[in-house]
Amino acid sequence: MKVENTVVLITGASSGIGAVMASAFAAKGALPILTARRTDKLAEIAAGIQSKCGIYEMDVTNAAQVRDVVGQIVATYGRIDILVNNAGYGIFESFVDAPLAHFEEMMDVNYMGVVRCTQAVLPHMLKAGSGHIVNVASMAGKMGTAKSTGYSATKHAVLGFTNSLRQELVGTGVGLTAINPGPIETPFFDKADPSGEYVKNISWFMLKPDKVVQTLIHAVEHNIPEKDLPFVAGLGTKLFQLFPCTFNRFAAKMLNKK
Repeated sequence: MKVENTVVLITGASSGIGAVMASAFAAKGALPILTARRTDKLAEIAAGIQSKCGIYEMDVTNAAQVRDVVGQIVATYGRIDILVNNAGYGIFESFVDAPLAHFEEMMDVNYMGVVRCTQAVLPHMLKAGSGHIVNVASMAGKMGTAKSTGYSATKHAVLGFTNSLRQELVGTGVGLTAINPGPIETPFFDKADPSGEYVKNISWFMLKPDKVVQTLIHAVEHNIPEKDLPFVAGLGTKLFQLFPCTFNRFAAKMLNKK
């Protein structure tokens, strides 16, 4: 798919890689549609984009609002060519200390948000016979680590959903990509790691937002089903899948940085 002249709906576009990809898609000649709960933040992002873009308030936990906003976008712009399900957050805490509400709320945003947005947008893509959906998952969805039971579970769910739906879309003209980044240098950790200890321990390993966004756009352009990054983390998940017992024995302490 050529990104130029496409209409791109981005969830969670008020900060982090969502904000970066809005500018990156615009630079490639696309029309980014920025959505999030806070329109004031979206307006700040839009002010820095040197081309036309759209702004809509949309809470991915509100199914009625998602359907309504998607309908408004299609009515205004005629179509949605690319959907990037990016909205999400994490809280890192030990399982025994984690309130049940944290599990429920993260699943509602990180997983069910993907389901709601995809369910609202996909029929329009199928009718058009073209389109591309990107689900921003995580390496945590392939390999869980201590103190991320809730967050990892949501990303495992996103990957299971993505892999199953991809098979349903064969022959429809609609592509589906999972992007699985490791830790990214974004405000995500303001909530996930308020003490800053985890970020301090892994600062050398953290990805730059631009790198993740360029990988994402490349995956759309070339219809790549899945991308893991960085490479070493992707290699780690493969070793984990091949030798789970051995990997857990040697890696559990090394990966426990939260």
